[in-house]
Amino acid sequence: MTTVAIRLTRDRPTWLIYLQLGTFATYLYGLSAALPLLRAEQGVSQAVAAMHGTSMAVLGVLAGLALPALTRRFGRRAVTWIGLAGMNAGVLLVVLTSALPLTILGYGLASGFGSITLYCSMAALNDHHGPAGPAAISEANAVGVTVGIGASFVLSAAAQSTLGWRAALLLTPILTVALALTMGRVWVSRAAPAAVAEDAGARPYVPWRFYAAGAVLFCCVAVEFSYNLWAAELFTVNTGLSKAVAATGVTALTAGLAVGRFAGARLALRLRPAPLLVGALALTCGGWLVFWAASVPALAYAGLVVSGLGIALHFPLALSGVIAASGGRPDHGSAVASIWASVAVGVGPLVLGALADGLGTRTAFLMVPVLIALAVGGVLAATRRS
Repeated sequence: MTTVAIRLTRDRPTWLIYLQLGTFATYLYGLSAALPLLRAEQGVSQAVAAMHGTSMAVLGVLAGLALPALTRRFGRRAVTWIGLAGMNAGVLLVVLTSALPLTILGYGLASGFGSITLYCSMAALNDHHGPAGPAAISEANAVGVTVGIGASFVLSAAAQSTLGWRAALLLTPILTVALALTMGRVWVSRAAPAAVAEDAGARPYVPWRFYAAGAVLFCCVAVEFSYNLWAAELFTVNTGLSKAVAATGVTALTAGLAVGRFAGARLALRLRPAPLLVGALALTCGGWLVFWAASVPALAYAGLVVSGLGIALHFPLALSGVIAASGGRPDHGSAVASIWASVAVGVGPLVLGALADGLGTRTAFLMVPVLIALAVGGVLAATRRS
């Protein structure tokens, strides 16, 4: 049986974490959208500009290594706000300067501290809601994607105005201060009933299963970021449209992500995480096939929307899988998940790009179904042995 009866109750601590993730999304989508504008301003090559992404991946790994010690020393509530403060420091560094070493540092600081907030709050959310944790994580990420889309549009509008694109990045510190003033005293109860119930039924820690779950998360994140960074290029190759027009394909992908994460939260209340993740991976593979084979723009857009619907569930469910396999150690699980995800962000698109240089973008994009197959294999292997 894969159908379960679970209810998700959205109390004030839940909404606080949702809004914290929304604030995190304004940094992530804002700095991502700003990178081409920053590169043009600095007059550097794409390879040099890519060092900003490398900095984000490296600091994300360091954040994952530091997270268990930080939560033991200061507690989740303080660590989450420390992460938001450091994230804002990185964003403000990019706002205040265009000097290359400092902007690379700013991107890295924002990523490292932002990762601390993201994974600490996800562990707290998962504990707080117990069996409904995967649904809550999916819904929190849906809020983040929705806010992130808005942040991208704000940055685009600011870039075309007299304010300049840097003004849009101030949205992150403004929202952080507003959230601290209105909900700064709210946090998850230390003795949440849902968390106690979950811990009582927690599975024992099995190392191979834990790291298999981490490998599944790696594959899922690598798929998502490969789409984010290379889908527009493949769109151009397949359809012959200009790069400027093909960039709208990323919007189609993001729209699928937003819809998929809201819908996925409902599905996660009715279906077991493992079969739901396998179904989402299969849906992504179907969308990839349509997109990869499409020479007509309409079909390419459709393939990207379907891919986005599937990808929407990858990260929330894979992250929940790592936490569930941690044997009742959610902070440790979140920290390891941060490392796996950060490495995937740095390695996945880089490998695809190297393959594209040697074999062409269309052939290189065959890496996506390979990653999907590996993820499905990891989920099925853990399910059979558990």
